[in-house]
Amino acid sequence: PMKHLIGFAIVALGSVGLVAAQDKAWINVLDKDLTTHLETKGNWILKDGVVTLQPRPGEKGWQRYDAYLWLKKEYRDFECEFDYKLDKGGNSGFYFHVGNLKEPVKTGIEVQIYDSPSKAKDAKLTDHDSGGIIPGIPPSKRAAKPAGEWNTMRVTVKGNKCTVVLNGEVVNDVPLDHPKIKDRPPTGYIGFQDHGLPMWLRNIKVREL
Repeated sequence: PMKHLIGFAIVALGSVGLVAAQDKAWINVLDKDLTTHLETKGNWILKDGVVTLQPRPGEKGWQRYDAYLWLKKEYRDFECEFDYKLDKGGNSGFYFHVGNLKEPVKTGIEVQIYDSPSKAKDAKLTDHDSGGIIPGIPPSKRAAKPAGEWNTMRVTVKGNKCTVVLNGEVVNDVPLDHPKIKDRPPTGYIGFQDHGLPMWLRNIKVREL
C-alpha cells in the first residue's frame, strides 16, 4: 500500500509540474499571421517571419495609438523576448501594463527602443536610451547595437519587479512601485510603438509567469 501511495504521489506531483510547465509555455506571436495574436490599424507587414513597419507618406510622431502593434491578451506577470532593428535615428518602444489602449503613454510603462549608438559616447544616459524605462528611469549601461543590426531584448515582469535584458546584459532592474511608475496599472496590454519611423521585429515570443 505504501508503494502505491508513493507512486500515486509521484504521478500527482508530475501532473502538477506538467500543468505548471504548460502554463508557462512560450507563445510564438508570429507563428501564423498578424491577426492571430496581434491587432493594429497601422503599417506593420509580416513577411518571412519579420514584421516591418513602413510609415505611410507624411506620417510623423507617435500619437496614432491604434497604429501600435498590440497583443490581444492582457498580462500581469510575463516574460517577452524579441529581436528589433532600427534605421539611423530610429525610435520605438515596448509597452506593457497598458490599462487603456487609447492612452498608452499615460496608463502604461514603456521600455525605450532607440538608436542610442548614434549619440555621443559620453552623452548622459536617459530614459530615452535603449533599455530605459519611461517615464524617468535610464538604463544602467549602453548595450544597444548600431543602426542596421539586430538587437535582442527580454522584458521580465514578475511580482514587484521589472527586469530588462538587452543583448545579454541587464540594463534595468527596478521595482514597479518605483516613484516614477508606481501609479501605473499592475496589469494590462503589451505592444510596440509606431513612432512614424521604420522598424523591424522578429522572433517575438511571450509567456505568462
